[in-house]
Amino acid sequence: MKFKEAVKISIGSVSSAKLRSSLTILGIVIGVAAVVANVSLGGSFSLFFEKEINALGSNFIIVFSQEPNLFYRDELELIEKTPGIEGVSPIKQQLAEVTYLSQTKNVGIVGVTEAYEETANIRMEEGVFITDRDIFSAVIGSGVAYEKFDRNISARNSIEIAFRLEGEKMVSGKFKVKGIIESPDTAFVQGGIDRDKSIFIPVSTINEMLGEEDFGAFFIMAEDLETVEEVSDEVDKRLARNFGVPSRDLDDEDAKPYTIFNQADVLEQTNQLADSLGSFLIAVALISLLVGSIGIMNIMLVTVTERTREIGIMKALGFSARDILFLFITESVILSLFGGILGAGFGVLGAYLITGFLSIPFVFPPYIFEIGFLVAVIVGVAAGVYPANKAARMEPVEALRYE
Repeated sequence: MKFKEAVKISIGSVSSAKLRSSLTILGIVIGVAAVVANVSLGGSFSLFFEKEINALGSNFIIVFSQEPNLFYRDELELIEKTPGIEGVSPIKQQLAEVTYLSQTKNVGIVGVTEAYEETANIRMEEGVFITDRDIFSAVIGSGVAYEKFDRNISARNSIEIAFRLEGEKMVSGKFKVKGIIESPDTAFVQGGIDRDKSIFIPVSTINEMLGEEDFGAFFIMAEDLETVEEVSDEVDKRLARNFGVPSRDLDDEDAKPYTIFNQADVLEQTNQLADSLGSFLIAVALISLLVGSIGIMNIMLVTVTERTREIGIMKALGFSARDILFLFITESVILSLFGGILGAGFGVLGAYLITGFLSIPFVFPPYIFEIGFLVAVIVGVAAGVYPANKAARMEPVEALRYE
């Protein structure tokens, strides 16, 4: 039997039993739509995590001290002299009482240098960021500016920051607000610092007020993302040598008095999370597809039973068992392809609606329709082989006698 003839007969059979064909197609539509939607969603989550991490900083490396009074000016200069370093800002965090228009609130204060603006991808909504020449200047997060106090704070307003020292002693200073930081386009917290809810002042000022000289962390920017791991390893080696940690213990985090990680490490972890999530979604989709293929097989088996007499007539007219097998598989594939086209369309639409609801990027890889068609053909052939083989093996005399 020629392929063109088989297709023509199969289309006629499908058209003559619209309800049965619709039910058969429905299982494929659901399964393929689930596969296509979940492949798209897996890509969307991967892109979402990548954008979230990139919003935290440019080629960043973060070093946290695990002990008090660990990092000083010497460690800062050591990092600054490391090849491949574009910029570095020391960081010191402290909770303080902030007063604005006679209203006092507890707010996290972060001491940084002007390099922090570039290394941490800071964007200003109003005003400008602090410089290394500033003393009693501050920039504030949008949450502090618009939500923390009863009245909004704007650039050029003044606030009072008071730190509590040992023995309940307080030290305070009046700071002029130079600007307001734009709310970051990320749900991740950057190195434990929530920009929206923090106030940034010169690190030299916070140390002078507290009577200290140490730093709590360093926020570093490498020259490019391709070399960030290499630069991070070099910083790690230099700091370890500085603190007397043997080179054999570099991979032992418990042996070092600090913790270091970089943008590439975080991206790798989030990509693994996205891949795991994508694999889970596809596994769920494949279960739906399996259920759909079983449905096709059942309906095709019913079709074989209903068309027993027709099969007998075809064999009596000279159709071979191979022709009958090919005919039924062709019919199954046609149903699956039609279901695959509809399923791919519904899958893309579903992914688009879900990503819009979750406010994550919509990813539409060009191969997604190829996946839908390939899955549909595989399911069609797999689900149609057994019923087709059963039809092909019927004896003509017995088939003609069937009522």
